[in-house]
Amino acid sequence: MVAVSPSCGSVKMLPMLSLCLIAWAVGEIHGARDGVYTNSFVVEMHDGAGEAAHSIAKRHDFEYRGTVMGKDNLHHFVHKRSSPHAHRRRRSTEHVQTLEAEPMVKRVIQQTGFKRDKRGFKDLHLAFRRLRRDVAAKTTGKDAGQKSGESNDKEKNWTDFNDPLIPKQWYLKNTGQADGKTGLDLNVEAAWKKGYTGKGVTIAIMDDGIDYMHDDIAPNFNLAASFDYSSNDAFPYPRYTDDWFNSHGTRCAGEVSAVADNGICGVGIAYNSKIAGIRMLDQPFMTDLIEASSMRHEPQLIDIYSASWGPQDNGKTVDGPRDLTLEAIADGVNKGRGGKGSIYVWASGDGGPNDDCNCDGYASSMWTISINSAINDGRTALYDESCSSTLASTFSNGRNRHPEAGVATTDLYGNCTLAHSGTSAAAPEAAGVFALALEANPDLTWRDIQHLTVLTSKRNQLYDDNYQWQCNGVGLEFNHLFGFGVLDAGAMVELAEKWKTVPERFHCSGATYKGVSQVPNGMSGEKLVLRLTTDACDGQDNVVNYLEHTQAIITLNSTRRGDVTIHLTSPMGTRSILLSERPADEDVIDGFQRWPFMTTHTWGEDPRGEWVLEVVMADGSPHTATLTEWTLVLHGTKEGTYIEEAKSKSSCKKAVLEAEKEQEIEEKEQEKLDKSQPENMDLAEEVELLRDLEGAIEDEEKQQFEQEVEAVGQEVEDEMEDEVFKEPAEQDLELPALTAEDLQDLKDIPDVFYYPGGGDSWYGTNDVYGDAAGRGQWDGWTDQDDKNIDWKDPEVWNRLSQLFEEKYGKSKSPYGYRY
Repeated sequence: MVAVSPSCGSVKMLPMLSLCLIAWAVGEIHGARDGVYTNSFVVEMHDGAGEAAHSIAKRHDFEYRGTVMGKDNLHHFVHKRSSPHAHRRRRSTEHVQTLEAEPMVKRVIQQTGFKRDKRGFKDLHLAFRRLRRDVAAKTTGKDAGQKSGESNDKEKNWTDFNDPLIPKQWYLKNTGQADGKTGLDLNVEAAWKKGYTGKGVTIAIMDDGIDYMHDDIAPNFNLAASFDYSSNDAFPYPRYTDDWFNSHGTRCAGEVSAVADNGICGVGIAYNSKIAGIRMLDQPFMTDLIEASSMRHEPQLIDIYSASWGPQDNGKTVDGPRDLTLEAIADGVNKGRGGKGSIYVWASGDGGPNDDCNCDGYASSMWTISINSAINDGRTALYDESCSSTLASTFSNGRNRHPEAGVATTDLYGNCTLAHSGTSAAAPEAAGVFALALEANPDLTWRDIQHLTVLTSKRNQLYDDNYQWQCNGVGLEFNHLFGFGVLDAGAMVELAEKWKTVPERFHCSGATYKGVSQVPNGMSGEKLVLRLTTDACDGQDNVVNYLEHTQAIITLNSTRRGDVTIHLTSPMGTRSILLSERPADEDVIDGFQRWPFMTTHTWGEDPRGEWVLEVVMADGSPHTATLTEWTLVLHGTKEGTYIEEAKSKSSCKKAVLEAEKEQEIEEKEQEKLDKSQPENMDLAEEVELLRDLEGAIEDEEKQQFEQEVEAVGQEVEDEMEDEVFKEPAEQDLELPALTAEDLQDLKDIPDVFYYPGGGDSWYGTNDVYGDAAGRGQWDGWTDQDDKNIDWKDPEVWNRLSQLFEEKYGKSKSPYGYRY
C-alpha cells in the first residue's frame, strides 16, 4: 500500500473548490517560453484598496479597463502608449516595477500572449472547399433548399417548418440523405414532440463573433449576455476578411439557435433558445485575461458556454488554461446559474489520430464536457482526436464525396452553408441538446448534465476501426474515441424530467508514488508498470464510493515525448488509454510536469483496490523516459442511486457481443462484394483520397477498396502526408476526360463556368474532374470568364445538360451548383 499524499487527501472540498483542487486541474504550462508579452496587465490590489485602482492607472499613464471577473481586488490596466494587443519578446520590467511600488498594489501580472486555434483540420478544409457546396443563399433561402443533378428521394421535410435546409439537416433526423445511415442522428424530434425547444435557456458561443444581424439569428440574439473582448465593446460582430475566415462563430450559433419556420436556412437544435456572442478569438494572441473574462462573462445570464477552439492541434502541443482561466472555470461551476453551475462544452480537437486530446487541458478538464464527432455513416472523422476524457459525441460531416453531407447552418452576411464540419460543429450540437434538457428541468446542475450524458448517450450505429466498444465495471458501454456514445436528445429530456440532483461530490487523493522509475526503450519489448492501492479515503468525510472523473497526475520526462504511451487500469478491470503516441511530438525538455491525465471510462465504478499504470515507449523506439511522480485523484460520490439503477438494467456485454457479431457478418458480406469487383488499378492513390480527403471516393469505390486499405499500413499513410492533393491516375476515372473540342464547345457558351477556388460553386462531373476542383481545370479559363457569368440563367444549365447527354447519354448528368 502506497501512502496517501497528505496534501489534499483528507479535505472535504465542498461547496467551494479548494486551491488544491485547482492545482489538480492542469499541470505546469511551459508554452510561454516561446510566447510574447502584451501591454495588458492584471493588477491585484490589497484588500479594501480597489477604489484606488483608477488613480494609480491614471498616475502611471495606464488606461483603466475595469475589474477582472467581477472581483474587487483584480483590475485590468492597459498601457496607453500602445494597444492591448501590441507585443514584445521581453517582459516590461519597468512598468511592472512602477506599479508594484505602489503601497496598495499586491502584485502585477503582465499578460503573455499564446496561440489558440479554431478547431478545424486545415488541410482537409482546403479540400472540402473544393468538394462541397458552400451555399451562397440570401436570407430568403430560395436557392438553399435546391439540389442540382439528380433528386434525392430520401430528403424529406419531416416537420411542418418551411425552412429550406431542414431536409438536409441529417444530424437532426437521418433518413438516409447525403448517403448517411437512417436513424443515425441526435433524435431531436422526440424532444421537440415533448415541447422542448430550448425556451428560457441562453447559450454563449465563445469564438470569433457572430453575425447577429442575420435574419435566422437576430430574433434569438441576447445582446445583454454578449460582449467583444477582442475589441473591448458590447457588439461581437465578426471582423471582415475576404476569405470569410471569421464565419466560425456564426456557423456554430446557427446550429444551436437558428429560428424555426421563417423560410431561412435551417433550424437550430434549440430553436427557441437565446444565443449570446462572446468575441474573444480574433486578435494576434490569446491571453489568460481574455480567456478568463470570457469564461466568466455574465454567469447568471448565460447557462451554457460553447467552445470550438483550443491549443494547436498539431500533435506536439501540451497546453491548457492558465491561472486566471482556471479560477474562472472553477467559479463558473460553483457559482454560475445561481449556484447550479455553468456548463462548459468543448470540442475535443481536430488533430486526428496523431494527436491526443488528453494533452489539451481544456478538453480534458473535469469541469468541461468534451465532445467528439462522428460522420453520417457512423464512422470516425479523419480529424477526430481520441482520448479517455471525451464524454460523448455528436456529428460533423460525411466521408464520401457527397457535397451536402456537411452541417447545414447559418453563415456570414445573411447566407447559409452546408459545409460546416469538424468538432467545431460537434460542440454546438451538444450545447443545443443540453439546452433542451435544461428546459425540461431547469434545476439541473453542471454535474447532472454530465450524468445524463453518460446514462443516455448511445452507441447507435457508431463504429470505430481502431478502438472497440467496451463495458466498464458497472456495465456502462464506452469507446475510446466516441466516449459513451452519441447524444440522444429524446432520451435525455425524458430522464431529465424525473431527475433528482446527484449526491454531493467529493475529491480524494487516493495514493501517490514518488521515485525515479525508468521506462525502457521501445526496442526492449518491456514497459514500466507501477501499482497503487487505495481505500478511496474510506472512513473520512470525503470518501468516494462511486467514481465520476479519475485523474492520474504525472510528472514524466522523455528523450522523445511523442513516443510515450500511458494506460491506467482500475480495480474493476477497466483499462483507459491516458496517452497515445504522437509522432510529431519531439519534445525533450518539458515533458509532463504534474499533468492531470483524465479518464471518464471508470464512471460509476468502486475505486477501492489496486490501480495499475503502464508506461511504454513506441515499438522500436530507441528513446526512454523517466517517471518521478504519479498521484491518483478520485472524484465522485458516496451514494450512487442512478449508477445502481444503471447497473441493474445493463445489458452491456450482451450488446457488445451482438454488435461484434453484426460487424463480422458485414465484413464477410463486404469480402464477397470485393471479390466480385475488378482488380485495383492504383491502391495507393485510392488510400490517399480515402484517408486524407475524407470521402473523396464514392461509396461503390470505397467498398471495392475498404478491406485492402486497412492492410496498406503505415508506409502508404506516410506517403499520403505530402500528396494530399495528388491527381488520381487517369485510369481511375470512370469516364474519359473531355477533349479539347468538348472544352471549347462548353467555353463557347458565354454563361458556362468552372470555378476551382473558394468552394462556392463549380461545374463538372465527379467522374470527369476527380474529387478536388483544380484537377482537370479547363486550360485558359480565367477569373474574368467566371465574373462574366449570369449565374441565374436557367438556359446555362439546360445547355450543359444537353451537352453532357450528347456525350455520355442519360446515365450521366451535369453535377454542378449555381447561386
